[in-house]
Amino acid sequence: MNKKYIVRLSAEERESCQGIIKNLKGSSQKFRRAQILLQADADGPGWTDERIAEAYHCRVQTVENVRKRLVTERFQRALDGKSRQQPPTPCKLDGEAEAKLIAMRLGQPPAGYGHWTLQLLADQLVVLDVVDSISHETVRKALKKTV
Repeated sequence: MNKKYIVRLSAEERESCQGIIKNLKGSSQKFRRAQILLQADADGPGWTDERIAEAYHCRVQTVENVRKRLVTERFQRALDGKSRQQPPTPCKLDGEAEAKLIAMRLGQPPAGYGHWTLQLLADQLVVLDVVDSISHETVRKALKKTV
């Protein structure tokens, strides 16, 4: 079957992929992408996508995506994969909200409590309209940064 995206690695790119594999450098995904690129190289072994997928325990779609990224973008992007531009959800606590949280934590706990708990702090932030909703885990992470 004719492939739309033909992989042709330069000597430098091939050497880079071999270096990653030889030295076990980078993440497991980067390692696998280097293996895929080497085997898909038309000037090298030129394996089929199905054979590559079977050999490296991945989907054929993964092999096709790596091929496409190499041809349409650039070698380094094909090797590293896509990077996330921003976190999937925005931070609930900005600098001002964190300052209020810290001030609240350093103050006296509500009547009937000996100390602040993470859930108490989270509930109090919602009551004071600092945030709409927040989990105790977010409060923990924010307080951990300041310690």
